[in-house]
Amino acid sequence: MKTILRIAIGLVMIGGATRAPGDEPAAYPELRFHGAPRTLSAGAVTSEWPRLLGPNHDATSPETRLLSKFPSDGPAIVWEMETGEGYASPSIANDRLVFIHRLSGRETIDCLDPQTGKRYWRKQYVTDYSDRYGFGAGPRCSPVIDGEFVYCYGVTGRLTCHRLSDGELIWKTNTSERFKVPQDFFGVGATPLIVGDLLIVNVGAPGGPCVVAFEKKTGQIAWQAGDQWGPSYASPVPARINGRDVVMVFAGGDSKPPTGGLLVIDPRDGKVLSRYPFRSKKYESVNASSPVCVDGKVFISSSYKTGGVLLSFDKDFAPRVEWKSDALGAHFMTPIAQDGYLYGVDGMGGSDMALVCVDLRTGKRQWRWAPTLDETIEVRGSRRELSLSVGRGSLMRVGDRYLCLTEDGHLLWLSLTPRGHAVDARAWLFAARETWTLPPLAHGLLYVNQNTRDSVNKTKPRLVCYDLRGE
Repeated sequence: MKTILRIAIGLVMIGGATRAPGDEPAAYPELRFHGAPRTLSAGAVTSEWPRLLGPNHDATSPETRLLSKFPSDGPAIVWEMETGEGYASPSIANDRLVFIHRLSGRETIDCLDPQTGKRYWRKQYVTDYSDRYGFGAGPRCSPVIDGEFVYCYGVTGRLTCHRLSDGELIWKTNTSERFKVPQDFFGVGATPLIVGDLLIVNVGAPGGPCVVAFEKKTGQIAWQAGDQWGPSYASPVPARINGRDVVMVFAGGDSKPPTGGLLVIDPRDGKVLSRYPFRSKKYESVNASSPVCVDGKVFISSSYKTGGVLLSFDKDFAPRVEWKSDALGAHFMTPIAQDGYLYGVDGMGGSDMALVCVDLRTGKRQWRWAPTLDETIEVRGSRRELSLSVGRGSLMRVGDRYLCLTEDGHLLWLSLTPRGHAVDARAWLFAARETWTLPPLAHGLLYVNQNTRDSVNKTKPRLVCYDLRGE
């Protein structure tokens, strides 16, 4: 493949579209194809996953007729691709999968065929980001696919719009440079939100703007909002409050003393309708769990001994605290509301992590459950017993059940109700830490980002497509 080097308004770009528009995707050395997935069951409901929290911005999937029990060696792998550094999940729409990661000092955007892993195009941009706390130096924000375009937000604030079909760069900007935003704890980490013709970004500039709306087709600024709180790691979400469409931004970045909270913004003009301060008192803390909007109210939560709060709003959008509780302090997993209850992963990390159920009416915890996942591995000829946990895992609701991906690479089907909990099916996909990324589910296929090296099977970081299609 021929490499093209060109300068794009001060931005060094390496690579380009690997083929002309309409060409078939091609294989590449980092791809391993295992076998075609099952045919979808008759009557199966499927969906796309064009953004971080899925089709409805709430980590829920409408898909049906999925694999309910896992084989002893786990669900079948369709394809896998060796990847670089990063914690972003892929996005899938319009027969394209877009994934962003870092390879050899280059922030890399790959556009793939979702069922084969073959590549349509690749774009690469030079980066020198170094994480202050020693975590991966790759991007944190997931791509956002909207119609014929895809938007990518890099760890240093590089924001780009590409044509989905061939990767052509439509527009770009760097929010950190443009708004003079210093490097946050873990770089840029809040995935942008599309609302109508706008791309809404939690920029978090000192003294403002906190939030910027760009015209999605041109990159021109439509409005700026907020002047106090820095960038968080929680992605903005849409909501409807008092019969009005609004955007919820849970802000708060590196500041002394630590500040942050919820902004309720009118997406038409950027007017801040309401604000509610909410942040841990600990300096090295972040707001990273997206707001949960249900029945005109919103739940926000943070770990670092912070807990959560349920807010309602009067006709003038003045916030009213329905309850505060330490029953659920989400680190970076976004809780899920179902039938009057919240389900989420509570805790800061390590042994204190557990799944919880909270009554949305009262804030009282129904139960707290830390399932033990025992495994036996062989190390240099000796058997070793491991006792693993959910850790800082992710949760997705699929119909009446929940799909959980644990921090150490377990995939679980869970039954969760206010009355109790159970593991219905379980598979250990790999023995790799920092499995923090919510895996997209689209057309019966699950895409898991293995962020670190497998300590047992020695597989390198990779993006893996698993077949969850039922018989």
